[in-house]
Amino acid sequence: MFDTKKSHISTVVTSENLSFFLRKKIFFHLVGPVKQVAVIFAEETPTFFELERHGVILLTDWSGSKITNLPKFLFWIDQTHFHFLASQEGTPGLNHPDSRPGQYQSELWKYDVAEFFLLSSDKNRYLEFNLAPNGGWWSSAFCAPLIPAPGEPLPIPNVQTSAEVNRDGWRARASIPLSWLQKNYGFSKSTCLNACFILNSPDQIFVSAGNLGDGNPDYHRPKQFPPLDPITLA
Repeated sequence: MFDTKKSHISTVVTSENLSFFLRKKIFFHLVGPVKQVAVIFAEETPTFFELERHGVILLTDWSGSKITNLPKFLFWIDQTHFHFLASQEGTPGLNHPDSRPGQYQSELWKYDVAEFFLLSSDKNRYLEFNLAPNGGWWSSAFCAPLIPAPGEPLPIPNVQTSAEVNRDGWRARASIPLSWLQKNYGFSKSTCLNACFILNSPDQIFVSAGNLGDGNPDYHRPKQFPPLDPITLA
């Protein structure tokens, strides 16, 4: 069931297996290399229960080392919002000292953070979104790797976040207006996106769901963002 080869990618075994389990609403914890990132399309708004039930667990960091306190993520779309849910077991995480729930805060990446990257349909820009364990967040558009688009960074309007933190772990959720993503990035079922984490601060480890290539950790490789795998829950 598990892929034990050294790799910085670790998530669901195949899109076919994932689709089967999600459509049947079966609890699962299947892991292995990812070529597509699952995005669930459903009528209801997700709770943290959906993260526990359907979330993708990442087992290894960028270097291929096993992760002690496992992170998990989930992308979910309802009729009005794009939801990003993330968690880590066994630790409350280390937040940026100025991070506050629901507030826009730069440099979250210097501490523990969950991230996603989303490529525009014309492939001329991409979005980086950061979510702290306590629900603080940050976003920016880039017109080329590590080059902010003109006028950026700017907060996405009407972002909502929530979080639960205790000694057993943390769970956070960000909800972004779907219409904003469609207007500004041409979001569709053919979009490319990736989920990432920076964990274990101050001795940081780097975790990516998609295979972004070799070398030093670098999430800003838009040409290698994996395509999404749209999954509809009946």
